[in-house]
Amino acid sequence: MRIAVASDHRGFPAKSQVSVFLTSGGHEVKDFGCLSLDSCDYPDHGIEAAEHVASGDSEHGILFCGTGIGMSIAANKVTGIRAALCHDELTAELARRHNGANVLCLPADLLGTELMKRVVDVWLNTAFEGGRHERRIAKITAYESNGRAGG
Repeated sequence: MRIAVASDHRGFPAKSQVSVFLTSGGHEVKDFGCLSLDSCDYPDHGIEAAEHVASGDSEHGILFCGTGIGMSIAANKVTGIRAALCHDELTAELARRHNGANVLCLPADLLGTELMKRVVDVWLNTAFEGGRHERRIAKITAYESNGRAGG
């Protein structure tokens, strides 16, 4: 699976460790930065990675910042992205199963590396359930296209 990753400076160590985990699991990782602990702005890297997912060049994205909130906000500005901030395995599972999240946002300051790996594993291995959830995602997609969610 092709996975776009990105972080700000606070998420850089976590992104590096999770990227190793992903590649050791056979995934192809494309890193959109940042590439050091030097201070940077999360939208610069998060939006670029989200655009890569929205275009279909990557199947999924995983973004890291201190709280995960900034990356989530930035990624969700990209049309076609459903970014979910997850703190545990259950929220990761539900983000995929019910919301078809295509970008996972992780709070690097709040979760340890082992928990992040478990969250990523659950998120990547959970399928979208479809059914009634498709209708809800269609409303989001309609709003992105014409500014109206319909009903």
